[in-house]
Amino acid sequence: MIVQRWTGWACTAGLLVLLQGTASAQIAPSRTIEELKAETQARADRNAYPLTGLKPAEVREALSNIRTLDRDEWAAAWSVIAERYVEKAEAAEAAGQRNEASENYLNAWRVFSFARWPTTNSPGKVKAYERSLQAFRHHARFTDPAPEVVRIPFEGKEIVGYLRLPNGTRPVPLVLSISALDSRKEDNIERSDIYVKRGIGVFALDMPGTGEAPLKIDVGSERMFSRALDYLATRPEIDAKRIGVQGGSWAGHWAAKLAIVERERLKAVVSQGGPIHFYFQPEWQTKALGTREYLFDLFPARASVYGVSTLEEFLAYGPRLSLKNEGLIAKPSAPMFLVNGDHDSQVPIADLDLMLHSGSPKEAWVNPGGGHMGRSVDWPDGRIFREVVAPWLARRLRQSE
Repeated sequence: MIVQRWTGWACTAGLLVLLQGTASAQIAPSRTIEELKAETQARADRNAYPLTGLKPAEVREALSNIRTLDRDEWAAAWSVIAERYVEKAEAAEAAGQRNEASENYLNAWRVFSFARWPTTNSPGKVKAYERSLQAFRHHARFTDPAPEVVRIPFEGKEIVGYLRLPNGTRPVPLVLSISALDSRKEDNIERSDIYVKRGIGVFALDMPGTGEAPLKIDVGSERMFSRALDYLATRPEIDAKRIGVQGGSWAGHWAAKLAIVERERLKAVVSQGGPIHFYFQPEWQTKALGTREYLFDLFPARASVYGVSTLEEFLAYGPRLSLKNEGLIAKPSAPMFLVNGDHDSQVPIADLDLMLHSGSPKEAWVNPGGGHMGRSVDWPDGRIFREVVAPWLARRLRQSE
């Protein structure tokens, strides 16, 4: 067991929870519209999640047109800016300006993605999500190597993912990259260069209950990832003996679970800020749903992946998903790397500690001053990914048997 700890300062964040009935009496009050706008702009100014890549001036413009907490009003203000980028992209593409077209489609995707964030719980957000998919896939055509849209039959539906393989030698090791509660598979493919340039492929999927995933979160929902592994084994371009999994935040739960139930097929697994056991307990949730580390709509996002609507249903649903309650926590696993911050207010650091001291030996990186995912001022998301997570996984996957 190797544990590295880095000092840092926990970043502040905000929360907007739109609840009704008994839930509103038990969870911290929503941020006002003016408070939400101020925090949104502050995050854009420092290029912080979930506004990474958005331009501060355009954020200021969108916020000036938002006067209430209405979700469709929110989606519309951002979509106006995103549609401008689409128009620029289409004009550039018609003129044969590939780089300019690609960049504008990328910016359109980023803004549409924030318009639908964190979950598609209104007609305007549903439309914004659909437009984000269109913009991203237009952008993807201009990347090299371009990702392939993969559709895998699954229980009468389909698993939709992006497969991006480096040019050159075959077969290649691969990272199965799982999106989180409010991110999507497009986010993971957009930052996949860090692996592709190392000769490692990436297969990106939405986690259950989000994006284009074919099922909600429930006991056994990891079977969609097992089906994806079945598919990947049929692709001769991929080295089936060198497949790893990367999951951050909620997706860290799936990464940890797959490390156990699919340990024979996985060479390495990263679980970053993932729910394991304590996260699912009502005592934690009633506290964590009031965190100001999350920007807004935390309860609607968390409830949507279960397919429930009330706080009572939500609190009753979670405990059976615990890896401890499922009898998995002490079982052998594939090599695992656990990452988080001591001051995570969304997923308790106790979950990392429990996982670290159970089952097979594991490695960990913990930021003593970090919040969710380990992020802090000194260790923002991008730095942790570039300097901690991706190098560890790449080293493991490039090792021969």
